Amino acid sequence: MAGEMMTGNLAAAWGARLAGVDYIPAFPITPQTEIVEALATWCESGAMAARFVTMDSEHSMMTAAGAAAATGARVFTATSSQGLLYAMEVLYSISGWRAPLVLVNVSRALAAPITLEPDHNDVLAARDSGFLQIHAETCQEVLDSILMAYRIAEDARVMLPVIVNLDGFYLSFTREPVILPAPEQVAQFLPPFRPAHLGFKASAPHALGVAVLGGTPYSYFRHQMHLAAMNALDVHSETAAAFERLFGRRYDVVEGYRLDDAEDVLVMTNAFASRGKVAVDAARAEGRRVGLLRLRMIRPWPADAIRDALRSRRAVAVLDQNLAPGQGGILFQEIAASLYGEPLRPRALCSFIGGLGGKNLSEGEFRAIFDQTAEAGVRGKGIGPILLYTEAEHREMTQLQALAGGLNS
Repeated sequence: MAGEMMTGNLAAAWGARLAGVDYIPAFPITPQTEIVEALATWCESGAMAARFVTMDSEHSMMTAAGAAAATGARVFTATSSQGLLYAMEVLYSISGWRAPLVLVNVSRALAAPITLEPDHNDVLAARDSGFLQIHAETCQEVLDSILMAYRIAEDARVMLPVIVNLDGFYLSFTREPVILPAPEQVAQFLPPFRPAHLGFKASAPHALGVAVLGGTPYSYFRHQMHLAAMNALDVHSETAAAFERLFGRRYDVVEGYRLDDAEDVLVMTNAFASRGKVAVDAARAEGRRVGLLRLRMIRPWPADAIRDALRSRRAVAVLDQNLAPGQGGILFQEIAASLYGEPLRPRALCSFIGGLGGKNLSEGEFRAIFDQTAEAGVRGKGIGPILLYTEAEHREMTQLQALAGGLNS
């Protein structure tokens, strides 16, 4: 195996290249563009045998991706932010066709206002589309997750598309050491795609769907999609074991960090979890018994793994890099639902909102999370949602608000 420094975007492109994809419909959008630029270069030079096609929008890009996957091709594409929303209609169609493909989403906060930096409202808007979701913390995990995603998606028990998510700018443009698996090993892990129900043959035409269905058959097919998504939990476990045997790296649906004796646990996902781990180490050095649970698979929702990790804790804090206006953190609601029926659930469940639009999370903010979560655990009463903001940031925004003539707050 060879290793080199590469960005998260380049790692994503290498994941598609090593997977031996057949077809890449593409449309550029910041901060995803480097992925399709690298793939276009390789396809033009002959380094990849895939067909690369530029499309006129994300909607047509995903339509082409789904149509190609329905013929039995191994398909890859990528998008970000507003592009994912523009393609949203087609996501539901592709999953309904049970056409497996891999879509990389480079998370970027949604307008308005416009920003180029990440949060997770874009990818979480797609959580009910039927696409499975894997969220990566590191550049290595981006590459590895793409290989795993194809094996999971193409399993006969699943046959659903997968989104692999990485944070824009913080991971897409950050260079980290990445081990490139040998193509021979990848071929052993990920054999060619040979679907039983997909294909294109003029002498034997078939359809994957019909224009209109009544409620009874529609309910049946939607529930079949749900059952297939739940199958992905077992398939992920098998895939993770096979990946570890070949490549020596293990990825489970959740990752625990210093959880063995933790009283209070911080729940996070994606690249900012690395900062959370540093904060946990600093708190541990002060004698605090804290840990971190990183959510790696968001769909299907790994409820059992989450309950196992959070059972009997004093308090749990969920740090959401998203905001559902009028409700709060999206993942907080799902964590709360998972723990509701747990007899040994934590005494307090706390909700924090941070990192919106790529806003930095400071050491002081993590310290405040641990302080307030510990207090809530002692009282036995949860708190939140609390928006993380430093005093300096509050003063700055107050001044800007005054200059702008005031805003609702």
